[in-house]
Amino acid sequence: MHAEVRIPTDDQRVTLRLGWQDFERFLLMRGEAVRPRIAYLDGVLELMSPSKSHEGIKKRLARLVEYWAITEGITLGAFGSTTLKKKRGKAGAEPDECYVVNRSEMTDVPDIAIEVNWSASGLDKLELYHRLGVPEVWVWENDSLGIYRRRARGYVKRSRSGFLPTLDVKWLEPFVREPDQGRAISAFVAELRRN
Repeated sequence: MHAEVRIPTDDQRVTLRLGWQDFERFLLMRGEAVRPRIAYLDGVLELMSPSKSHEGIKKRLARLVEYWAITEGITLGAFGSTTLKKKRGKAGAEPDECYVVNRSEMTDVPDIAIEVNWSASGLDKLELYHRLGVPEVWVWENDSLGIYRRRARGYVKRSRSGFLPTLDVKWLEPFVREPDQGRAISAFVAELRRN
């Protein structure tokens, strides 16, 4: 598989301090728009406009995981960047992608949230997702995928997903790194057929 060196174009971020009611008002004013993407923790609202590189990684990762799930007979309910929020936790987020596993509807939180950390965020995203109650967070950072399982006091890094334990994320990483989505999917499908 061909890989090329990419110089990242940073995501654009702005942070504001505001209370929960102002956060709720902001969400109402923004409506169903997908940009800017939001994250809120303890009175700090972060607005982020993802770069093309960020969106490309997110899309490749989502397509690969979804294709893999189909071949394994696993139902993934995809909910994209839906807004998750919890007033009591003073937290809100729109993950890059989120899924429920082996069910079609999402209740309050997804089973898996995916975050692409292409450029530094000023918020502790794992703390944010912990307060939202998301059981598993996948973080793409520095060209690798970290799987974090929720525990009572935070997240613990794991080598495999609790929801998709037969998916080897280290095996998946080179396909996500491939900048051409068509080549990434073609190589991935060919590898699945060989195995």
